[in-house]
Amino acid sequence: MQATTCHLPATIIYGENSFLQVGVEAAKLGSKALIISDAVMERLGNVERAQALLKKSGIPSYSYLGVATEPTDTYVYEALELFRTKGCNVIVSIGGGSCIDTAKAVAVLAANGGSIDEYMNGRTIAQKGAVPLIALPTTGGTGSEATDATVITNTDTNVKMMIKQQAFMPRTAIVDPVLTKSTPKHITAATGIDALTHALEAYISKRAHPFTDGLALSAMERIFHYLLPAYKDGNDIKARHEMLYGSLLAGMAFSNSSVCLVHGMSRPIGALFHVPHGVSNAMLLPVVLEYTKESCQERLASIGRVLFPDKSGGGTETLANTVVEEIVALCAKVDIPTLPDWGIKEEAFMPMLPKMADDALESGSPQNNPRVPSKRELVELYEALFQQKPAVFR
Repeated sequence: MQATTCHLPATIIYGENSFLQVGVEAAKLGSKALIISDAVMERLGNVERAQALLKKSGIPSYSYLGVATEPTDTYVYEALELFRTKGCNVIVSIGGGSCIDTAKAVAVLAANGGSIDEYMNGRTIAQKGAVPLIALPTTGGTGSEATDATVITNTDTNVKMMIKQQAFMPRTAIVDPVLTKSTPKHITAATGIDALTHALEAYISKRAHPFTDGLALSAMERIFHYLLPAYKDGNDIKARHEMLYGSLLAGMAFSNSSVCLVHGMSRPIGALFHVPHGVSNAMLLPVVLEYTKESCQERLASIGRVLFPDKSGGGTETLANTVVEEIVALCAKVDIPTLPDWGIKEEAFMPMLPKMADDALESGSPQNNPRVPSKRELVELYEALFQQKPAVFR
């Protein structure tokens, strides 16, 4: 086995009411904080709570609450301007992946300068450590609090830029399952399947290794068994705990392995049709699994032995098929929508297939998949996704 380097946040604080430590942790890292969050977190009182905890630790704070959609370069530059004008030196981000990804970009640009698009595909490498960032996730799905990647939409080109460098790793992750109790059902479903996708892709990726395998399998076991209970009862703290912990493990897994075809195909859908990242991943997972399964049967069977130990006596092909069938069934149980359900019209979607296929390939993620698609196959997979039927390759 070749030597492998793994990156994680310097500090991870996990458990119920760990949010209460945000002021103490911020005081270790800086003297004036910018909170990056959104209107939902403000309405729920989480921003005010963070401000009070920071003040108690002697840290004055300012808030940027403009994150209203998937993260864009506009949000990044607005928050960066506030960070600079107020003389902040530490960032606290409370929210889902959009808030945390925005904060990661601000943290890197504040220390290194430039525009965020310059960092895509490693064209610019951050030479300085980012401004210290404390990430507090409020959904059990993205795992962004434990990854060195951010996804920011370039509003000029309508491309979702997947940027991965060590500098984008948060300094501290505070992971409190109580914060996820307010997550609406549809977001619980989408982010939960997103987390399952992170773990599954980390495990079947060509870049997987033993460290990430253990994280990914543990994450899948938790997410698969606890997503439906969390979806049915958002106040089920046991289910919320397992989902958030599974999401954290999945984030650490894919950050140190890679994502694959689902993520590569998902980003263009989000950029062009404004489908949230978790939703588009969830839409794609069944289609991509059917396409990929024959190229990773042994890995899928290994997942099956963990998720379904009572069925582990079956052959490799049978067990691999069971995993795919059960994941497809789980997506149905948590009411993952189709593209038409989302309001996307066929006449708008189909003409964009060549651009989406090009953008997916440009992201680099499909090349990590056990079965690497051509541009033609990507077009046909997008067609199959819209039509909700198996892809037929010509």
